[in-house]
Parts: sequence; C-alpha cells; structure tokens
Amino acid sequence: MASLRVSILVFTFVSALITFSEARDFLIGGHANSWKIPENSTLSLNKWAEQNRFQIGDSLNWKYDSKVDSVLEVTKADYESCNAAKPIKEYKDGNTKVELDRSGAFYFISGAKGHCEKGEKLVVVVMSQKHYGMESPAPAPAPGKNSAGHAMGRDLLSFWGSLILGLACLARWI
Repeated sequence: MASLRVSILVFTFVSALITFSEARDFLIGGHANSWKIPENSTLSLNKWAEQNRFQIGDSLNWKYDSKVDSVLEVTKADYESCNAAKPIKEYKDGNTKVELDRSGAFYFISGAKGHCEKGEKLVVVVMSQKHYGMESPAPAPAPGKNSAGHAMGRDLLSFWGSLILGLACLARWI
C-alpha cells in the first residue's frame, strides 16, 4: 500500500511539472492586429511583454496586414535606433511565427517606414532554463481583460493545484 501511495505522489508531481513546462504560443499583444503604431505609451507592446514570462521553446505569433507592414528581428543597437537596414530576419507574410530558441532578449521592429520611430517595436526577454519556476509569476490581467499572454500564471495554478490535490490524496491514505 505504501508503494502505491508513493507512486501516486510521484505521478502527480511529474504531471504537474510537465504541465508547468509546456511551450506556449503567444499572440503578440494578446489579440490580432496588435502589431501597429500604439495609440499611446500605455498601449506599448513592451508593456504587454513585461506582463508575460517567456521560456525557451515558446513561440511569438504576429497577425498583421502584410500589405502595409512587416516584422524585423534586429540587434539591440538597431532596435534602439530604429535601423531597419540590416535585420537579422525579416517577415512579411502577415501571419508570422517566431520560436524563441535561446534565453536572453529578442528585438523586433516594424519594417514599415516611420513605424518604429512612433513606437511599433517590441523586446521579449526569454528566461534561462535555470530560472524556470523561480521567477515571480506574471501579474494577473486587469479586470475585464482576456489576454492569451498570461500563460505562466495559469501554469502556476495548474502546477500548485495538481501538487496540492496529490498531497491531499496521499494524506488521506496515510
């Protein structure tokens, strides 16, 4: 009976860890057509990115009008100066997906002339593997907001919920 209890506890813990570490797809800005010149600084995509926790293996998804815009991955210096002359990568399809394949910062600017200077740019910081689960959870979304970008908070709830349920079941059998 004791080995059954231990097996259930181990299964619950492993299941929670697997759920916690799943790669996520983030829709830029939390909804389609967010890749545009922000109306004001509080609507900056960097504000959205700061509310999320990105991990290696996650993907960023842009939905935008390919006739008028594009996404450029650039260096930090080119991001800061809005220099679109030598992008690391250029995306023009209107439905861009970029996999975050390393830790550190990723810099993106609009390829449309003058858009970057008006605030259409984004920095995404990917946590290193050694920090997974050690970072503070993302803040809860503002009331009435439904953003696909708060995946980390949901993962933490799932993780802790699974762990507590498993411990509760084990305690009943002991």
